[in-house]
Amino acid sequence: MKTTPDFEFEKKKPGPVCGVDEVGRGPWAGPVMAAAVILDPSNIPAGLNDSKKLTIARRETLFGEIMATATVSIGSASVAEIDKINILQATFLAMKRAVEGLGIAPAFALIDGNKTPPWLPCEAQAIVKGDSRSLSIAAASIIAKVTRDRLMCDLSAQFPGYGWQTNMGYGTKAHQEGLAQLGVTPHHRVSFKPIHKMLCEEN
Repeated sequence: MKTTPDFEFEKKKPGPVCGVDEVGRGPWAGPVMAAAVILDPSNIPAGLNDSKKLTIARRETLFGEIMATATVSIGSASVAEIDKINILQATFLAMKRAVEGLGIAPAFALIDGNKTPPWLPCEAQAIVKGDSRSLSIAAASIIAKVTRDRLMCDLSAQFPGYGWQTNMGYGTKAHQEGLAQLGVTPHHRVSFKPIHKMLCEEN
């Protein structure tokens, strides 16, 4: 299996092709976000890769380069939507919103993961570890990651004490300690077991 992404998947599909990736399925707080990216084949930023394999500084640099050269759309599903329809369906909804928000209607979507969202406006293919195999998905992973990280840093300033500026809403020790001391915020996913359990214990 490829360990660095290339443009082979895109070349095999009718264009334009968008890559789609999400971030934020696992955290206890904050929305789930997805990005859809249509790269310009003649102007692809160098060094695109799975966002998790890049430093913060490199992600930020590539974020700017992708935004300047590609067609980009970001979609999200709120905490309320996650709690109402579950995290998988909320992830699909964020992906759908991202694809539908592109200024160019894609003919095909490459989706990171093992499932394609229903209701997409175009044909799609799921690619396991797609952010390490497709340049378009790698670009989408960077856009989604940087966008959500920035949002969680903003929310951390409004709700200090949970460590969201570093844990991005994941259930780290600092986040657990913040919950124990400060309680649940409107940005916590009450359908997630640790938060649900805490609310039940309070009542």
